[in-house]
Amino acid sequence: MHTEAHSSWLEIDLGAIRNNVQEMQRITRRPIMAVVKANAYGHGIEAVGKAVVEAGAAWCGVARIEEALALRHSGVTCPILDMGYTPPQRIPDAIAADISLTVDDPEVAVQYAQTARAAGKPLKCHLKVDTGMSRLGVSVQHAAEFIQWLHEQPDLVLEGVFTHFARADEPQAVTTEGQLSKFQRLVEEIEAAGLRPEWVHAANSAAGLYFPEARFDLVRSGIAIYGLQPSDQAPLPDTFRPALSMKTRITHIRTLPAGQGISYGHRYQTRKPERVGSIAIGYADGFRRWDGNQVLLHGKSVPVLGTICMDQCVISLEDVPQAKAGDEVVLIGHQGAAHISAEMLAQAWGTINYEVVCGMASRLPRLYND
Repeated sequence: MHTEAHSSWLEIDLGAIRNNVQEMQRITRRPIMAVVKANAYGHGIEAVGKAVVEAGAAWCGVARIEEALALRHSGVTCPILDMGYTPPQRIPDAIAADISLTVDDPEVAVQYAQTARAAGKPLKCHLKVDTGMSRLGVSVQHAAEFIQWLHEQPDLVLEGVFTHFARADEPQAVTTEGQLSKFQRLVEEIEAAGLRPEWVHAANSAAGLYFPEARFDLVRSGIAIYGLQPSDQAPLPDTFRPALSMKTRITHIRTLPAGQGISYGHRYQTRKPERVGSIAIGYADGFRRWDGNQVLLHGKSVPVLGTICMDQCVISLEDVPQAKAGDEVVLIGHQGAAHISAEMLAQAWGTINYEVVCGMASRLPRLYND
């Protein structure tokens, strides 16, 4: 991996992603739908899409038709499910690219069928059932009737039926068991009626690991394939590896006198002559304006001083006298024995690791290794 030409960048370990997909397969003993929406959780949808298929993923899952088309254009040929809303005007694109869409509303389903008929080829679809997430999906009480209707439509091919859990990353909560019970009763009902499609799926990463009865025919794994914990209450086994590192460089070094303010607002002022360095990363890259950020330099944790700017910020060099311009600085990842994880940043920033990695800016080069 050649990083010399970059001031700030992300390093993505595709070998870790392949390992994590295979670990989910090994643990769940089910085909895996690798969820690569949101630019593969910030890791880069095209490279990750190819890597998960190489690792044996049976499906890729996305949230928008544009993501599905990007996968197809990059050469990914496995089945793809768009789990979000797709405007009826995009149905011809989905059919032409062999992309399966989610249906969760009877009126929209009618529009899909009409558009597919005009396109001259059936549309593959999966029905989303709301068992308690209260976000998208036909009510579980009306799902069997809707499935019967879908089977009667010559312009729609019902490949699957699925639901989504609201609290699978809280294994001690009873919510998931309640949702699962509702979904299981629906599956039994449609199976008895001869309406069960090929793919029944409910489990995300946390449910796949902690609720074996939710695995059904397919496990949709997102956060786990990137080596990130579903939550503090639902950690990953040690066999999973984080794939993303975030790095930058020192661009400028100076020694400031006592009483000198640093960055916007002078929220930090030197207490004595202090040696500081500017680094080439800021909030426009996804490094948040939070008072208390730390970075790694020469294997040591050093504080960020003052306000983080759009494109850069300032760090203390007091404990790293050997530091020089051009030195590598780690914001997420390992440096020597020290490390900063996405989970550590999430805890500091008052959010979740999903948001940390999804917030990595598109302008950051993604550099891939195996």
